[in-house]
Amino acid sequence: MSWIEKYKEKIITGEEAVNYVKSNNIIFLSGNAATPRNLIDKLAARKDELENVQVNHLLMMGEDPLSAPGMEKHFRHNSLFIGPADRAAVNEGRSDYVPVFLFEIPYIFMDRIIPIDIAFIHVSPPDDHGFMSYGVECVASKAAADSATFVIAQVNEKMPRSLGDSFIHVSRVDKVVESNDEIPTLQKKGFTDVEKKIGEHIADLVEDGATMQMGIGGIPDAVLAALEGKKDLGVHTEMVSDGVIEGIEKGFITNRRKTLHPGKVIATFILGSQRLYDFVDNNPYFEIHPCNYTNDPFVVAQNEKMVAINSAIEIDITGQVCSDSIGTRIYSGFGGQVDFIRGAAYSKGGKPIIALPSTTRDGKFSKITPQLKPGAGVVTTRADVHYIVTEFGVAYLHGKNLRQRVQELVSVAHPDFRDELLHYAKKQKYM
Repeated sequence: MSWIEKYKEKIITGEEAVNYVKSNNIIFLSGNAATPRNLIDKLAARKDELENVQVNHLLMMGEDPLSAPGMEKHFRHNSLFIGPADRAAVNEGRSDYVPVFLFEIPYIFMDRIIPIDIAFIHVSPPDDHGFMSYGVECVASKAAADSATFVIAQVNEKMPRSLGDSFIHVSRVDKVVESNDEIPTLQKKGFTDVEKKIGEHIADLVEDGATMQMGIGGIPDAVLAALEGKKDLGVHTEMVSDGVIEGIEKGFITNRRKTLHPGKVIATFILGSQRLYDFVDNNPYFEIHPCNYTNDPFVVAQNEKMVAINSAIEIDITGQVCSDSIGTRIYSGFGGQVDFIRGAAYSKGGKPIIALPSTTRDGKFSKITPQLKPGAGVVTTRADVHYIVTEFGVAYLHGKNLRQRVQELVSVAHPDFRDELLHYAKKQKYM
């Protein structure tokens, strides 16, 4: 029997697909722009038939009926990266959060620390050989599918076909649900004057021939805008956004001088506009890999002049970086920050950078603080930190003692808070 015949035999409806879920099952849902919205809605409709279903996922896009109040007896999230969809549920004790480095998540599934009963994945239609692409999101979906007892693929004719280590064969899935759902998009919002200054400071640190990692948002967009005029930059990153296309079109991203995968953009997921998805579709210039490859610090470090740019919620005056919580309130997750900070640190000529505005948006609070809020989690340790960048400049902490760190961080703090920071440092005998 050909793969086409086997594929046709596996086609079921979304309602039939979610009926495979039983009480006490452990399931996985693809995340980011590959969040299978239709299947989630249909699964939620079965709530009265189900109890204690553990739902594992990374960032979910859109509304999440599975984590709505009153659903916790039926579905309990086990979130590996929190977003707006499940943030309230986690902080109200109705869902769970797993602090974990992103590059380690696939191993949690493969080693069956979290044994997946059913993996719901979201893929492109099969090619002539029966291979379906994970499209906009490979991250941990490949590992979940490879280790799950049962795999249900939502096959979407609108899912771009990304290349790289991002395929699953028809023979490896148990059931197929065909769809033509729109892939969620995320539009650029521009950047503020503060973010523009931060971007310019970071651009000054980037040498010609460097390889970049950055995410999405005002600061990454400001950095990309400030990089115009640089030569032969490369990209090895967690996420590809629209700014990468602009860098390619303007000619400063060429990937020619990369020491690992020269001539290629390497990433684990894609999030942005429809134009971005169309650009990546079947484009050999891009390779999408699972995050246990893209984010492995020792893989990242093989890129010489690796520049990693990550953000923070707050930093204390000794250099401890909190990125996943506001006090005890969990906000996001570890993501790939430590993966890339450490990878860039090991890289020959690499530069690990934490970038953030010096204050909150209203200017009332400093983001460089005497100490982290009670209960705040340290994501990047003070021993890992090298560069801290705000709109007021660049602080370099690596190899510095506490007194020197205070001096560096105070110099990039907002002037309105510098006296307070110095007073605290002296009180603590740091100076």
